[in-house]
Amino acid sequence: MPQTDKQICIPPELPELLKQFTKAAIRTQPQDLIQWAAEYFGAMSRGEIPPVRERSERVTLSNWAELTPELLKILHSRVGGRLIIHADELAQMWKVLSLPTDLFNSVMNVGRFAEEIEWLKFLALACSSLGVTIAKTLKIVCEVLSSDHDGGPPRIPFSTFQFLYTYIAEVDGEISASHVSRMLNYIEQEVIGPDGLIKVNDFTQNPRVRLE
Repeated sequence: MPQTDKQICIPPELPELLKQFTKAAIRTQPQDLIQWAAEYFGAMSRGEIPPVRERSERVTLSNWAELTPELLKILHSRVGGRLIIHADELAQMWKVLSLPTDLFNSVMNVGRFAEEIEWLKFLALACSSLGVTIAKTLKIVCEVLSSDHDGGPPRIPFSTFQFLYTYIAEVDGEISASHVSRMLNYIEQEVIGPDGLIKVNDFTQNPRVRLE
């Protein structure tokens, strides 16, 4: 075998980079390590945040196969405020969180989504798999979407609530459009304050608000 005097230059930052990668892999525990590693270093090379579970997610992600509101909140944060997301990208995000593929496919089928997915609609249907009633589903959606950190009840813009309630009712198929319209009109005129936000309590503890 021919010998060479050429030396391999190892970047001084490589040991620390590998150390951080190892810690991230242990924290995330991906099902497909090779695929996850490619995404990790790809994100790093582009200057993006790699797909790593944060420390605050360790407890909430203890059950890898079960969808929870906490997992949906993490997924929502990774969508990054986009209204439209490509199906392949969302499927990969779902996989990184070790969520069941059959549930993803079920949501895709129910929503009749194609390559480009309206994220709020997908989120609403995913939440419906956790909520027994429409009110419970909307409560979970509000908890996922709310960005309040002051300890108060979760709240979202009424326009977002209106969009989600109308869509969920249409998919449900058992709630008349006239009933949905009456409820939304009442909430907008009698419940919503000047800030234009709706709180979970506004539709879960108000006896005059019957979403179903």
